[in-house]
Amino acid sequence: MGDDMSHTIAVIEDEADLVDILRYNLEREGYTVRAASTGERGLAEIARDPRPDLVLLDLMLPDIPGIEVCRRLRSAERTRDVPVLMLTAKGEEIDRVVGFEVGADDYLVKPFSVRELLLRIQAIIRRARPGSGAEQPRMEFGRLRIDIPGHRVWVDDEEQVLTALEFRLLTTLLERKGRVQTRDTLLSDVWDIHADVTTRTVDTHVKRLREKIGEAGEYIETVRGVGYRFKSTPNEEPS
Repeated sequence: MGDDMSHTIAVIEDEADLVDILRYNLEREGYTVRAASTGERGLAEIARDPRPDLVLLDLMLPDIPGIEVCRRLRSAERTRDVPVLMLTAKGEEIDRVVGFEVGADDYLVKPFSVRELLLRIQAIIRRARPGSGAEQPRMEFGRLRIDIPGHRVWVDDEEQVLTALEFRLLTTLLERKGRVQTRDTLLSDVWDIHADVTTRTVDTHVKRLREKIGEAGEYIETVRGVGYRFKSTPNEEPS
């Protein structure tokens, strides 16, 4: 996997055996691994240069919860757009939803297969790469202004901070404006995975995206029982 030689992954996990397994498999794929066994050490590790390309974050840490680690990453300018893949124990559904609300990009439930983990990591890094497609550099729609290569969004000329995943969700819906997108389509095209991620994941992210873009959130309509649709024109009446 030569393309990933330059990618660094921070692993914040207190189970030493699991860290060893992750390190072995990730390094075999060409990733550089930096590990920490507590949230505080993990935050310090992520603050070092070079900044990691992805953070594997366990929810249950001995000092501060993974949710809090994620919240701090998202509130700091330097790390606000670093992708976060959360590792959760079975049955922590509520924590997972909260995790998405504080800006996690994806999650895996333990025990997981190494192959599944590697596929998720590849998908996240691929979609987090700015300007990797042939899309137009700038998009405007009503109150929204989007700088694609810069991964920046403004509503009424006020910049709004989105995670890499929220940004991709917004641009995907806007590029397909006027057409209903099913949850399964969004999982496939935005998350770039065909796996056991529930459609509730999509709903949680759309809700969070609407909240972040404020008044422009009304451009994204819910089509009951189907999915979501971005309005054809900014002044279109709600359907």
